[in-house]
Amino acid sequence: MFAVDYEILIAALLLFIGILSSKLSPRLGLPMLVLFLLVGMLAGEAGIGGIAFDDAHAAHALGTLALAVILFDGGLQTSLSAIKLVWKPASLLATLGVAITAGITGLAAATILGIPPLVGLLLGAIVGSTDAAAVFSILRSAGININPRLKSTLEIESASNDPMAIFLTVGLLGLITQQMEPGWGMLVLFIKQMGIGAVAGLSIGWLAVKLINRLKLIAAGLYPVLVAVCGAMAFGVAASLGGSGFLATFIAGVIIGNSRFVYQHATFLFLDGLAWLSQIAMFVMLGLLVNPPSLLDVWGEGLMIAIILVFVARPLAVVPVLALTRFKKREIAMVSWVGLRGSVPIILAIFPLLYGIDEAGLVFNVVFFVVLISATLQGSSLPWVARKLGLIEPPVPSTAKKLEIPSLGDVDADLIEIKLGETCKVVGQRLSTLPLPRGVDVAMLVRNNKVLSPHTKPVLTAGDYVFVTLQPDLRGYVDMLFSSNKGPGSKKPDKVSATFEGEVTLSMLKQFYDIAVEPLDDTTLSAMLEKALVNSGGSDISLPAGHFRVIALKQGKPSLIRYTPAV
Repeated sequence: MFAVDYEILIAALLLFIGILSSKLSPRLGLPMLVLFLLVGMLAGEAGIGGIAFDDAHAAHALGTLALAVILFDGGLQTSLSAIKLVWKPASLLATLGVAITAGITGLAAATILGIPPLVGLLLGAIVGSTDAAAVFSILRSAGININPRLKSTLEIESASNDPMAIFLTVGLLGLITQQMEPGWGMLVLFIKQMGIGAVAGLSIGWLAVKLINRLKLIAAGLYPVLVAVCGAMAFGVAASLGGSGFLATFIAGVIIGNSRFVYQHATFLFLDGLAWLSQIAMFVMLGLLVNPPSLLDVWGEGLMIAIILVFVARPLAVVPVLALTRFKKREIAMVSWVGLRGSVPIILAIFPLLYGIDEAGLVFNVVFFVVLISATLQGSSLPWVARKLGLIEPPVPSTAKKLEIPSLGDVDADLIEIKLGETCKVVGQRLSTLPLPRGVDVAMLVRNNKVLSPHTKPVLTAGDYVFVTLQPDLRGYVDMLFSSNKGPGSKKPDKVSATFEGEVTLSMLKQFYDIAVEPLDDTTLSAMLEKALVNSGGSDISLPAGHFRVIALKQGKPSLIRYTPAV
């Protein structure tokens, strides 16, 4: 048996145990990262596994790769609409918020640990970034839903504050080792890191989408690999030019994830799995790297620093930023509390070991302890805090699932699967009477594992699976049509026109699409527009609900009407 065979077996066992441990997260109310770290610690030299691992260089290399994959996947799953909604508060939290957190925590750490102020600020910078993935994992497992603006703020802040924490860490290490001049040197580093990272991410993301849609690869499985390679290329190009590779790979992910490309669904699944593998491997490895008895040597100091970080530094960084952006007090309190520390601080804690500074071991142990305290304390109490602050909202029904059409490649259409719930608006309606826009068709209906032809005009019931083909830009109308009639519904599409048959009634428009046109009765669009044609002699009419235009006539009467929402 070769040595590598044994190493593969050990790695597989650790990953397997890590995956199984994730089942405990919902029951214990702890972020999975804590459980993954504990698996590594138990398997380490001081644990029951007895595995000796102290290679900081290998840990840094694997951690950097894993973090790049996680950020790229985070970018793929970040919608531009979420960024547009909260870019101001999120960007301020990701820059100014990180700097304030690092400053307060760092000065406190220098005093508590008796270390030089620059080393204390280095420790503060290392613990400056947050981990939203852990937050949403806990909220999902607890069945808790928060409002979109609050959720998007936490998500975008966490995804974008890692480059700032990395910049501060690298800059302070440069000052400590006298490889950089204070003042001007830090400013130049900031401009290079953020500027080159942003340009590289935007450029490679845009080029990647063009390339993916033009290449005709021999195997479908190569497309997800190609997307992953593009993310790695964004990181490598930016880092090689002196920029932030982490910022570049995140931005490239956002550009690619918000574009249409072939085998998109399969790619998202592949990268999601790769991100999970990266998280488990990284945290288990970091658990192996730490020496648990050494954590006991700093538990008192680490606890005090964690308390200052959670109860002082984070709130002082959040309150002024969100108060200026008109967040409610309850929302500000929530954002202040959910600043969980995750993977980035522990990865950054390896940097001082690589630079060889005297306090490197102390910094690593304190950071590890602070992350454990932060994740455990804030993670376990998160559902309780959300309930106490009254921020829990009914979940928005999301029953539609996009399916892949592999044989057609980059076809200009989507196929989605919709499961009808008890409160769905179309339940009880005859399929043939649904006011479907032009470009939307029901391809198949499945009930009790049996296919029903749409041509039989069945009445829709709860539990039915409806398969719909549609033009991608009409997705918002389809989401509204099949949404719930209780609780918050899907948002009305903005600036997207839809064409309806003339037989669609005004009451149907109100019931299914929230388009209010008086009178709200069985008057058809055809009759309404016919009257407008007679009165004005034109072919369109503008109302508070939007603009209606006749685009086809049948026997002198409007048969197709294009609707454009009011701005």
